[in-house]
Formats: sequence, structure tokens, C-alpha cells
Amino acid sequence: MSENNDFLYRYLFEKAHVRGELVRLQKSYAAVLEAQDYPAPVRHLMGELMAATSLLTATLKFEGDIAVQLQSEGPVKYAVINGTDKQELRGVARWDGDVPEDFAAMFKKGLMAITITPKDGERYQGMVSLDKGSLAECLEGYFAQSEQLATRVILKTRTEGAIPLAAGMLLQVMPVAESAHEEFEHLAQITDTITSEELLDLPVQDILYRLYHQEDVELYQPQPVMFKCSCSRQRSAMALASVDKQDLLEIAAKDGEVAINCQYCHAEYRFDAIDIEAIHAGQFNQPSSLS
Repeated sequence: MSENNDFLYRYLFEKAHVRGELVRLQKSYAAVLEAQDYPAPVRHLMGELMAATSLLTATLKFEGDIAVQLQSEGPVKYAVINGTDKQELRGVARWDGDVPEDFAAMFKKGLMAITITPKDGERYQGMVSLDKGSLAECLEGYFAQSEQLATRVILKTRTEGAIPLAAGMLLQVMPVAESAHEEFEHLAQITDTITSEELLDLPVQDILYRLYHQEDVELYQPQPVMFKCSCSRQRSAMALASVDKQDLLEIAAKDGEVAINCQYCHAEYRFDAIDIEAIHAGQFNQPSSLS
């Protein structure tokens, strides 16, 4: 297992006014896959979506969250990865029937929604059609449409064997560098030569040397990436507060309790009739914990 896994790396081509990111996921990716028995194409999709969300989250200049959501009328109905500025990721997908390997065939009338929610400030959402041949191309289209920034995205996954791996790279012109198009195209062409095996297996420093040894590259300290679910007993209680109390009490009388199962991590939170009365009286103040 590489010591470079579950880290995000940022680097800068200072003379070219282009910035780069590289992420590689293993434990965090495995944690998302453990939540569901996904078919192989969806396992690959979730790896690419996790890497993409990590790369996008790294572009945030403030505390906040990003949700990258795919939805369609095709075999893949819904897939989402949520990320925070602390590089905490979680996600889930829903599908129907057999899922094809081909990215475009997974989706019918597909849309990708990227929702940015700052801790302080207004929420922003951008949308783009899933009408390209890969998730990476759709993301490049999103940046061209929403931010008018030349961007290259590369996403790779490997799910065969005992250790799943997902990785991604992002190159982007700095917003202040309107004249850097030629330098960006040169660096993008170099970056496109990376192979799946190199991106998934080589030490990050070796990847950067292999690609950019003739460039002036500054590599910053890596940031850990982890799977983390934000569910809690308290949040589940807040959700139950919006449900009719009598309906909940009837369920508790029949089953002995009301159970809520998290779709992301499958943690289960249970509430008896006393809990339900306290929730609807606004007096439920138990600390977050599993039941």
C-alpha cells in the first residue's frame, strides 16, 4: 500500500501561472464501496466521482462543503459525493438493473449538479449536462461554462483485487493569468501522457518528475483525505421532529422503536416512545452517539 494514498497534493507552475492537484484514494474509497454492493461500473464511477470531488473541494478558498451529484433517467439514477474543505468525503449511488461499462450509456437525460455551500455566505449551484464520453470531460465542460477557466481533469480507478484505488489530476489556469493559454496547453499535453498504472501506483514525487522534470514546479505539503459521515443521533432526531408524532408513536408501539438508517454509512439510530415525546416537545438533547 502506497504511503501516498489518501492524500491530496497541490503544486504550482509559477512561471506558467498554472496550478495543479493530484489525489489518490484507497481507505476512503474502500469505505464508500463498503456501504453498498455496487456493480463494477458503479464502483468505477464512485471512485472517479470521489477523486473529482476531492479535486474540486481543493479549489475552495473558504470553509464549506461541495456536493457533486449526478442524476439521470438511465441505469444510474443518482450518484453523489459530498466533500468538505477538510477533505472529508462520503457518498452513495442508486441504480436500476444492469449498468453498462460505457460512461455515456449509464445516463439518459443526465445532469451533473455541483453545489457549493460556504460556512459563511450564499449557496451556489452550477449544472452541466452529462453529454460527454467521460466524467472528466464533463467536469472540464463545467469549468469552461461556469468559470471560463481552461482546465484539464484526469480520473483513474482500479477495483480489481483486494485494494481499490482511485486517483485524479487537475490542471487549471490561474484566474489572473489570461495570457497563460499557451503554457496551459503545453502542460496539459504533458499531463495527458500519464498512464493509469503510473497515476495509481507511482510515488507522487516520481509522477511529477516523470511529467514535469523540465518545468519549474513547487509542491506543497499534502492534505489528508478521509471518509467521514456527518450523520448523528441528534441529526436523526431533528429529522424525526418534522414527522407527525402520532405516526411515529404508532410505529414505536408496533415495532418497539423507530429506526433510522444512514444511507451513507449504514449507522442505525433508534428511538423509543419516550424519545419521540421528547423530540416533539423540543427536549431531546442527547449527545450524538450510535444506538
